[in-house]
Amino acid sequence: MRHNKHRATLGVTREHRAAMLSNLGASLIKHGRIQTTLTKAKALRPFIEKVITKAKKAAAKTETKDAIHLRRLAHRDIRDEEAVKLLFTEKHKDFANRPGGYTRIYKLGARISDAAEMALIELVPADDPGYKKKSRKNAAKAKKAAKTTTPKTADLEATEPEVTESKTVDPKAADPEADPSSSAETPAPEVPPASAPPRAAAAPSSGEPAAKTSAAEAPAPEAPSAAEGEAKKD
Repeated sequence: MRHNKHRATLGVTREHRAAMLSNLGASLIKHGRIQTTLTKAKALRPFIEKVITKAKKAAAKTETKDAIHLRRLAHRDIRDEEAVKLLFTEKHKDFANRPGGYTRIYKLGARISDAAEMALIELVPADDPGYKKKSRKNAAKAKKAAKTTTPKTADLEATEPEVTESKTVDPKAADPEADPSSSAETPAPEVPPASAPPRAAAAPSSGEPAAKTSAAEAPAPEAPSAAEGEAKKD
């Protein structure tokens, strides 16, 4: 039974697995990043990080024999003298201020031929800031803030062209003295017509005779009585 055996066997023998990880580790040290399957990348991560830790310890050693011993242990895992020399002389300086986590894995999706999950594993650069994990509360607050700010920004973007149009002023309209024709050409503002009061009878002026009044407005003559008519006949 394989209780507490968390190491991936990769479907090969022990000797084959050791040689495979050795080749993958040497390629990673030389090139900085390699593309392989996700299972192999996860198996390579603890393998190569232990070798990098040995290189950091060898650089901190004061005695030469201790540094040589760590270098031989690393050469037992990485069977490439050129890669081990590069790691112990140059590459270990990139991880001097990093207590761990020397590699990073990116998932690339499934491979077309056999649908195997592919991944990209790389050595983390020295000036990499890394990723900060956000708590669930902070993530929920950020989502709420984004939802509340998006309509405000949309309203501001919608009102921006209107504000710019109101600010544009015609120089001729701003200075009517410079161009006198502008005041004549600009029409007067329209005033809504007020309800006209009922016409009243115009009183005749002092200079006009009373005969000019209209026949409709002149008083009708009174009919003579019967007694006055008989007196006129006599």
